[in-house]
This record gives sequence, structure tokens and C-alpha cells, in this order.
Amino acid sequence: MKKSITLSLLAVSALYSADVVLEPINVEATVITDVAQKAQTSADLAQVLSDNVPAIDMSRRSAIANDIFIRGQKRDNISVEVDGTKTYGACPNRMDPPISHIVANQIATIEVIEGPYDVTTYGNMSGGVKITTKKPTKDFKAQINLGFGAWNYKKFGASASGGNDFIRVLAAVSTESSDQYHDGNGDSIAQQIDKYVATTTLAGTTKDPRLQPDYYDMPAYKKTSATAKAFITTAENQELRLSVTANRSDNVLYGNSKMDAIYDDSNIYSVAYNIDAISDSYKNVNLEYYHSDVDHPMDTSYRMSSLLTGVITNWLTTNVDGIKLKNTFDINNYILLIGLDGSKRKWDGHYEKDGSAAAMGYKKSIDNAITKNTALFTKLSKAYGALNLSVGARVDDTSVTNDTYQDNNYHSVGANLLATYNFNKANKLFFGLGQAYRVPDGRELYFFSSMGNLVGTPDLKDTRNQEVDLGYETDNDTFKFKIKTFYSKLKDYIYYHKGYVTNAFENIDATIYGGELSGSYYATDDMTIDMGASYKRGKKDKALAGQTNTNLADMAPLRGNIALNYEYANNSLATLETVMSARWDKIDDDNGEQVLAGWAIVNAKVKHAVNKKFDLTVGVNNMFDVTYAQSNTYADLVLVTGGGDVMLMNEPGRYVYTNLDFKF
Repeated sequence: MKKSITLSLLAVSALYSADVVLEPINVEATVITDVAQKAQTSADLAQVLSDNVPAIDMSRRSAIANDIFIRGQKRDNISVEVDGTKTYGACPNRMDPPISHIVANQIATIEVIEGPYDVTTYGNMSGGVKITTKKPTKDFKAQINLGFGAWNYKKFGASASGGNDFIRVLAAVSTESSDQYHDGNGDSIAQQIDKYVATTTLAGTTKDPRLQPDYYDMPAYKKTSATAKAFITTAENQELRLSVTANRSDNVLYGNSKMDAIYDDSNIYSVAYNIDAISDSYKNVNLEYYHSDVDHPMDTSYRMSSLLTGVITNWLTTNVDGIKLKNTFDINNYILLIGLDGSKRKWDGHYEKDGSAAAMGYKKSIDNAITKNTALFTKLSKAYGALNLSVGARVDDTSVTNDTYQDNNYHSVGANLLATYNFNKANKLFFGLGQAYRVPDGRELYFFSSMGNLVGTPDLKDTRNQEVDLGYETDNDTFKFKIKTFYSKLKDYIYYHKGYVTNAFENIDATIYGGELSGSYYATDDMTIDMGASYKRGKKDKALAGQTNTNLADMAPLRGNIALNYEYANNSLATLETVMSARWDKIDDDNGEQVLAGWAIVNAKVKHAVNKKFDLTVGVNNMFDVTYAQSNTYADLVLVTGGGDVMLMNEPGRYVYTNLDFKF
């Protein structure tokens, strides 16, 4: 029994042999399949990704809609793409990261790019996530999913797909909700806030973050999503593809933030035209237009502070329109991709008091920041016997404008070299070398606090990442093992300076290095032992002005997992897993981070195939009810603080759940 997750890492080699026949391999990404089966405790993709990819850590902000780090990189340092469309969140405090706007039960695969190796996607500086959703089928298929868990968690999902030679359609809906989770101490989100406030002087002040009595036991969130697709055959080998996704999240509590999300509404639309087999050498052309928009008001209406100050709201919206053209050629077994990419993103926000912008003096949080990008990209791949080679390049021209402060123009050239050398069918050596850029976003350039001070720094430079990756993989009948190391040099890295009230973002130089490993041991035909681990270290070239600490923030410590899988019947699997983290003591305490204790938890799950049409899953996470925090408190997030350490969010305690999947 081999693990269903394909873990492929970036690569290159300087060797050659004509004796080995190459098999198709993906050297650019870690690929996760069967995503719906892995998203059984909630639709939170951050949890799925951190559970399945050693290089990814999760940033816990709430019971849902959490964020991710790829090798310690987050926000605009990494990209998120859904079926070729770019998605963004509206919240400057990351209450709605891009991956929170996707219908989890309709995802077919997720590719995680580790490093600057995707020239087709704007903003892929240090990595990215490429989500592919399910395509409509001609044969009728339907599925119903029911989920139940601790803290009154409830989920319902349904999808149907079918069609004919002319048109194929797919429709899916899902809804889920949960009360506040409890940590290992038995404390709800509200009680975690209370415990923190008891150690401070915040109680009864205008900054009191506690929940009001009327909202003390309110649910943690409600999320509803829907998607629809239609693929229309217009001619032989030609297809028009239409897609729309809507996401509605309401009353999401963010315990250690000062505000909560009243709602978070997003829509993603795309229209694509695809032509295959144009000629013997011209294999494919794909033209896609997309639009996405997000409406996100966050406020203090549930907090005690609003009883003294009135309800303070930061209301933000963002939308992006983009177009991408890709052409694929096969010329004498040289695979050539040439494309054009263009997008325009608008980001705007303002403050209100008790529903009135005038009461706040018409203060803007982000004043109509517009980012325009145009790019040309190309990629050439070729197999030389045992050696796979790939080179790519991307030229970007980007402008970021604002109604109040200076406009900024950025020009960059990114490139990479990738290859894999196959010693034989079981052993591969891989290496990658790449350079990529990303521009500052509207928050980093132009953000204003509710007090009216300019937190952003309007003259920031774009950031450059130069990186090298090296690794080795072996896969045979007994075991599979993969190890990879990387070294990343960051020029003009955008960093938050806690000591600055205005112009708090600045460019610094820094280095990140580390590695990941994963493996599976096939103990018997029915039993497999899986494991994964990652380590990273980040250093500034020099400390920020007025500071002494040179540690880079967001660098989680050594973390790993070991899982025992037993396939006790056909398509029925029992899993026992432990997840562990070392003590997080290499921190940037000058900029708000704090030491976190090491931890270890145990999870168990049984997926039983009752028959071909019905699967039953029962599981328990954090079996021994451990109290722990895995997310740190770097000051670029606006979190609750009472003058000492910033409030931590503990992870959920023991969580028992069940899922029922019906297929038709």
C-alpha cells in the first residue's frame, strides 16, 4: 500500500546517461490529492496543507480561515492561484487569506511550489499554491457529505456533475458552522481572552478585547460556499470553460485580534477558451479572463471596548481582473511554453464609528491602492535520456498607485533552472536555481491606522529572492524517501519594525535556509509507516535600527510527524499519527515574537468503506487534550496586547468527529 499523496520536490542535475528511460515526473511541486477526504474536520485549507506538506506551517487566527507559511514565507511573498485565477484577501490583518475563499470539497489537487520556480504566476517569489478544482464529467456523478464534530460542528456538502458531448456541467454547495473550540485547558475562545486580560490592565478600558456577555457563547463562524461550472464543446478539440464560485462567511471570531469579521463575501468568475492539437507541433492554446472580489467589514461590535468607544469598523474591499494567455509547443521533443499575463487589483478601505464614516473623520485605511501588472513568461523543457532539464523566465512590469501618496513603478526579470537526474528507476538527484521578485502591496505602502498615522512606507523597493535547492529521492518496493535542502538570499525583504509608529515597513537583507524530508516504509502489503519533517532558519544581515535581534520572524522550529497506516480491508484505512514540534526559542522578540514551548499530539482516524457508495470516517485529533500554541506573534499582525507579551491563540483540544460520504 503506497501513500496517495505524491511528494515531488524541485530539482536539477549536471549528470547525463542515455541508458535510463525517463518516466514523467513533476519536479516543481508537492502535490496533494483527495483534498476533500483530508478536509474532514473543517473546510480550512490551511489545516489540510500544514498536515500534508512538511514545508508548510499554519498561522492560527480563528477556528476557520487560517493562513499559511511556506518555509517561513507568507502574505505576498507566496502566491495563490485557483484554476489559473489569482485570488486575494481584503483584510490587511489576514482574517481572509486567499486560500479561505475556495470550496474545499470541490478541489481535485493542490500543488505547493517551494521556491521561485513558477514563472507562470505573478507574485511567486518564495513559493505558491496552485489549486485545481474538479472538472465537470459527461457521466452523471453525485456526492453528499455530512460531517459532525465536537463543539457543535456541522457540515453539509453536495455536488452533481453530468452532461453530453456538447456540454458538461457541475454544481456544488457546502455549508458548515461551529461553536467556539476549546483548548486543552477546556477554555473556549472567549475564556482564552478572559485569561489573558486577567494578566493585564485592559479590563474596563477602551482597549478591552473581552466578548460582551450577550456574545460570550456565540458560534465561532458560519461558512457557506457554492460553485458552478460549464464546459462547452464549440468545435473539435475546442472548449469554452465557464466557472463561478461564491463564498459567504459570517460572524467569524478572531480571539487574539482586536476585531472580528462581521462577514466575508467573495466571488470568483472565470471564462477560458481552450484549443488542443492545433498542429503536430502546436499542442495547446489557452486564453483565460478572470475576476474576483471580496467585501470584508471587521469591527469591535462583540467586544467590551465598543461599550466605551462605540463600534469601530474597518471596512475593506478588493477586486482583481486578470487575463492570461498560454501557448504550448512540442518541437522535436522540446516542450515550449510561451505566455502573457496581465492583472489589475484595486484595494480600498475606510473606518467607521457606529456605522458612520463621518464620525471617524472620513479616515481611510487603504486609499484606493491599485496594482497593475503585465508580464511575458516562457518555459522550455527537454528530456536527455536520464536527465530532465527545464529553464524558465519571466519579465514583469508593475505599478502601484494611490490617491494620496507617491506612485511606484517596478521592473524585474525572474528566471530559474530545474532538472532531475535519474540514476535508475528508483533513485533521483535533483537541484534548482532560481530568482524571482515581488512588489510591495497596498498595505505595506499606504496603510493608515485608525488613529490616522501612516503605517505604510510609500517608497519601499521590491524584494528579490535568489535561491538554490538540492535533494535526493529513492522509491522502491520497500520504502520511499526524499530529502531536500535550500538556501534563500533575500534582497530588500519587506519587514515590519515594531518600534515605528509611522513608516513601519522597511527593506532589509536576509537569509533563510533549511530542509524538509518525507518518507514511507511499506512494512507489509497492508501496513505503511509515513513520516515528514522540516526545519528552517532565518537571519537578518543586521539588526533593525534601535534593535539587537537578528533572528528573522515567522521561522517555526523543527517540526515533524510519524503515522502508522493499516489498510485492514479494501479501501478501509486506520491511521495513528503523532505530530511534534521543538521549542520555538529562536525568535525576533524585538518585533513581538515570544518563546513557545515544544509540543506533541496524537491523532487517530478510521475510514471505513461500508460499500462502493458509502464511506464512514471516525477520528479524534489531539487525543490526549494537550494545551499548546503553534503560531507566534510577529508584530506585523495587529493582535491583542496588554503591554507585555501579545496574546497567544491556543490550538483546539481533543476533537472527535465523524464524516459520512455518499456517492451516486
